[in-house]
Parts: sequence; structure tokens; C-alpha cells
Amino acid sequence: MKIVEIPSFFPPYGGEFCLEQSKALAALGHDVTILANVQLAVRRGLFTYLLTPYKRRWVTVDGIQVYRSDMRGIPLCVRPNVKRWVNIVRSMFNTYVHINGKPDIIHAHCAKWAGYAAYQISKEYGIPFVITEHLPSMIYKAEFGTDLTKVWQIPLLKETYKSSDMVIPVAAELVDDISCYFGKDYRWIEISNTIDTDFFAYKERKPLKGRRYRFCCLANFIPRKGYDVLFRAFELLVTHNANVELYIAGKDTKGPSCMAMLGNSNQIIACGELDKKGVRDLLYNSDCLVLASRSEAQPLVLLEAMCTGIPVISTDCIPQSIKKLSGCTVTKIDDAVQLSEAMLKRCSDDNISSKMISSEVVNMVSQEAVGLKLEQVFKNIISSHG
Repeated sequence: MKIVEIPSFFPPYGGEFCLEQSKALAALGHDVTILANVQLAVRRGLFTYLLTPYKRRWVTVDGIQVYRSDMRGIPLCVRPNVKRWVNIVRSMFNTYVHINGKPDIIHAHCAKWAGYAAYQISKEYGIPFVITEHLPSMIYKAEFGTDLTKVWQIPLLKETYKSSDMVIPVAAELVDDISCYFGKDYRWIEISNTIDTDFFAYKERKPLKGRRYRFCCLANFIPRKGYDVLFRAFELLVTHNANVELYIAGKDTKGPSCMAMLGNSNQIIACGELDKKGVRDLLYNSDCLVLASRSEAQPLVLLEAMCTGIPVISTDCIPQSIKKLSGCTVTKIDDAVQLSEAMLKRCSDDNISSKMISSEVVNMVSQEAVGLKLEQVFKNIISSHG
């Protein structure tokens, strides 16, 4: 198949999911090209905004051909920026077709606005399009506010979902989550994001004898991640088992607000923000990952942790597809007592099959597993179009 991928975001502003799924499809022998129109924002970096090249260019990223444009967003002009962004993507697609011919299918990441651009292209060229949806309602809530009658984006996106050949939420729960904005009048099938299962490969942990049981939490220090609940749970845990420690990592975990919340605890170690290798190193040196989040779409860190062979404890805001894995323990949101009890049980449980925990995740979210699922969906859609 000849596949065009259109991300709503791309580095330096996210978009790694698009690249990873593109690599998964390319690994199966498909011809994959990413059309990336990156909207640069002054507030996110004046240096990048001013000095990034203006011309569109072809580059290769991790073996994937990328046709890239960098669009200067106009501050506080959302609607004009959206119109420009979509028109640029359509122009980029025209260039792609002139060079490569028409693709078999268009794969957009997020209806807002890659999906909408794909919809416009589909109407012009008669090419089927699908949308992988990553965005939860909390993202839309921040932008749309409470008076939805005045939100011009909703009718456009609702029509986009309805007109797509398939919507692919990364978690089934997203369908209900965003239905308050877009309804459910569309076809959908759940396919998880992929993680780098080779990078986060299984590794046997050191024996517990002579050392503390180490919990870790990989999350930015923001209210949604529930660090206040985690710290209270850990405080309760220590009263029952003092031979434990907690390593925390993520943006602002070494900031003043986090340090003030930590107090004088010498069993909680803040690591700050880590790169991908730093994340893996922390997981390899931990026995269990804990996430006390109040809301999540698809927390890939849970899958990365289990892929390395350790169990995880999380709250019940996570997708059912993760809850059902044998390495996952679920507690109530904002319940420090229940969380501490789960942590106490975990650090005294010797009946954990680390290899089975890892293999379940590999079978679910490896590059090959996700690629094959996408491939089958795409083939079915293309064949139905004749």
C-alpha cells in the first residue's frame, strides 16, 4: 500500500506517535510518507519561530520520508491559523501526488486538524481516509470552554468524524470521553499506540535481599498526576514497611513546589526530567511503577514499565485494555489509603511472573502488533472502495 500520514503535531511539538506508527507500517513493506505542517508558536520559542527555514523540504526521519513545512502561527488568531494550516497541508498533498501519484489511503492523527485536512483532500481526490484519535476531552475542554453553542470548531470536527472511513481511538474509552462534543455517529475500532518494545525490552531485576524495594513514578509534577495522593500513600506505606523507597521523575519534580510537598523525607528521591534512556534506566532499577493520576487517555509509561518486566499500580482512570493486563493493579482515584495498601501488597508479593508481564505488552503494543492491526483495517477499507 501507498500510505500518506498527516500528523496534527510533529517535533518539536510532539507527534512521535505518527512517526512510530509510520515506522510500524513501513516495516511491513508499505510505502509511507509523512506530510508534516508544523505550526510554530512565538510563545513556545522565539528562536525557533524566527530561524527555522521557511521553505518546504524533504527529509528522512528514522527511515521515513517526511515532507515538512514550518508555518508561523499568528498569535491569538486561531481561526485564520487553522484555515492556513489546512490549505498548506492540501498544497503539500498536491505536491506529493505530482511526484508520487495518488496514495491508496490517508491516515490522519487527530481530527483536529489533520483529520479535517484529510477530509478535505478525500473529497477532492476520492481517496479514503482514517483518523487515529489521541486527544481526550480535557484537551478540548480547555479550548472550547462551557458554552458549546459558540464553538465554531465542533461542527467541522463532527462532520470530519462522520465522514471518515474509520476512526481509530487509541483507547476505547475515548469514544465516550469526547462524545459530549462530537457524538458517536461514526465507525470506530480501538488500536493502541505502539511503544518501542525493543528499547524497553525485558530485563531481570536484582534480588531484593540487602536492598530496599523501589517504587518509581514517571509523570510531570502537575495536579492531574496526583502526586499529593502518591506522597500521602507512600507516607502510610512506610509506617507498615520502612524498607521501601520512591523515585520520582518528570518535569518540575525537582522544582520548589514538589520539594515543598516532599518535606524532609529521605526515602523519596526526585530525579527531574529524564530523556528516553534515563527513563529506561530508572525502570530497570525499579521494582514497581506507581501512577496516581486523576485522568489519563493512554499512559504509555505503564506499558513501557510492564514491557521491561515490572508490575504497575494505577488509578481506575486508565483504559480497560491496560487494566486487564496481569501486571496491572488498579485503585480508586484520590484514595491514598487504598493506594498504600496496594503498594504494601505489591512489595510483599513474590508470585509475579515478570516475563509474562512483558510478553503480554509486547503482544499488544509492539511495532509489529500495531502495524498488522492498522494494515488489516486499511486493506479492508481500500477493498471496500473498489
